[in-house]
Amino acid sequence: MVSEAPPFWWQKADWRAWALYPASRLYGAAARHRLETAQRHPVSAPVLCVGNFTVGGAGKTPVAIALAKQAETKNLKPGFLSRGYGGAVYQPHLVDADTDTVRHVGDEPLVLARTAPTVVTPNRVAGAELLITHGCDFIIMDDGFQSARIHIDYALIVVDAHRGIGNGHTLPGGPMRASLVDQMRHVDAIVKIGEGDAADDVVRQAARAGRPVHQAATQPRHVAGLTDAPLIAFAGIGHPEKFFRTVEKMGGNIALRRGYSDHHHYTDEEARDLLRTAERLGGRLVTTQKDAVRLLHGSKALEELAAAVTVIEIDTNFELAGTPATIIRETLAAWQKRKDQRV
Repeated sequence: MVSEAPPFWWQKADWRAWALYPASRLYGAAARHRLETAQRHPVSAPVLCVGNFTVGGAGKTPVAIALAKQAETKNLKPGFLSRGYGGAVYQPHLVDADTDTVRHVGDEPLVLARTAPTVVTPNRVAGAELLITHGCDFIIMDDGFQSARIHIDYALIVVDAHRGIGNGHTLPGGPMRASLVDQMRHVDAIVKIGEGDAADDVVRQAARAGRPVHQAATQPRHVAGLTDAPLIAFAGIGHPEKFFRTVEKMGGNIALRRGYSDHHHYTDEEARDLLRTAERLGGRLVTTQKDAVRLLHGSKALEELAAAVTVIEIDTNFELAGTPATIIRETLAAWQKRKDQRV
């Protein structure tokens, strides 16, 4: 998987996208075949997938966390299932947020594990079964929509309203994991996150396909004293500018911003440079929760950076308060239908 998306993916298709179009057509055909023909193995619990159409971040993890919290209010015990991108786990592994490292399990699972039991593994069926043995009765997949290896009872796709689906081309000429039409056939609902019109094509396609579109927004948690000093903001996520905009909307004055590739592993030199810069400018270091967990259980320099940084945590707020409950209810209904068909 591409760790850093080329900027031209997120612009109107130009000569680079069209030069790669033959390769994109081949990739798209293979992706369509996998989506249409792969055998999806059922597990003995409802499976809600929170995915996206493209590579790169769209805000899936905060949405998954919001849905897990909603499931708990329904007396369910949710568990997260993740591929663990950037980690080194091959067998199903139950994440320990206090002892596991990002190089072992990846960054997103360490964030998820602070909310509910989380298993990382490329084998999603085995991972779901491990969650079930630990008492989970509601599985939330963070990504994995296109994996086509496990039966999904409800597929919820997150789309960033500011970025949309980029130039609309499939890999390698664009960020799409398969064509929009091919993916939409397997979608149950769309969540449009934030403000902007870049997702309008997706919304129109969803309407034509009869798929509901929900509106949500990211809400940063309050941070005391954020406006008291200049900020040194850094982020290694799918779209660092999105984080920088969030900090500015909170009233923060960013004196220096550093953007890195998604899932970036910080070096000692980068950590020392950030610390020196903050000292020189008399500023305050701020970053995302995903970046912060990548600094834990590392070298002395990384631990010093972790101790000095302020973490901006993000929640997802749905425009209609009842939307998460609706998604949980419809997932349970689809699971019940699946069970009845097996009888």
